[in-house]
Amino acid sequence: MKKTFLIIAIGVLAGVVIFGFIYLRNAHNSLRSIRIVQWIRNPEQHNDWSIPAGTRCGDAPFIMPTSGYIGFLWDDSFRPGHHHAGIDVFGGEEPGKTPVYTAYDGYLTRLSDWKSSIIVRIPDDPLQPGRQIWTYYTHMADEQGNSFIVADFPPGTHEVFIPAGTLLGYQGNYSGSAGNPTGIHLHFSIVLDDGNGGFKNELDIHNTLDPSPYLGLNLNAHQNRDEIPLCPGNPVK
Repeated sequence: MKKTFLIIAIGVLAGVVIFGFIYLRNAHNSLRSIRIVQWIRNPEQHNDWSIPAGTRCGDAPFIMPTSGYIGFLWDDSFRPGHHHAGIDVFGGEEPGKTPVYTAYDGYLTRLSDWKSSIIVRIPDDPLQPGRQIWTYYTHMADEQGNSFIVADFPPGTHEVFIPAGTLLGYQGNYSGSAGNPTGIHLHFSIVLDDGNGGFKNELDIHNTLDPSPYLGLNLNAHQNRDEIPLCPGNPVK
């Protein structure tokens, strides 16, 4: 009887610990979701949550690639087993209105079947010289997949040099499946090189880097539980 009771007690305790871990891991994500809804409903009331495109926070190497509220962070979790591999910036405007720019100098590629995405190769990582990295930009199309990427970079574009601040396109709501829109935003991530001159699968967070030091913002979901990401010295009112 005592042994059975002990086993049950251990099981209950383990369940409590697991539930607590899941709750703590996702509580901050829920707060961010609430704020995103508030932003989408009335961005004008929350202008102090937004960072303008082209902003450089301190001595960070990258500039802000688009204007808006950084709603979801790197390694946020939307469902069990999921890890968000970048950041989501919500512009607060209709699809095709909020411009997207290059965050750092590099060589742009757009695969032939990419409707809303481009990737930029950076031969020399500014924070780890000698390492090649890639910056990935997506959701630049309407809900049917009609592209908002500028005409300068049609499907099949390969290795075109572009300096930081080059106009790439506009925020959209294409989810990858026509007629199933996502929120209007830019998803931005930093992807590791595969060692053969290509890029790794961006969907796996282990193939991406925490963008915090590159943008000079606290963009790591584990380190930033409830703060709105803003340049140091610009607190939310």
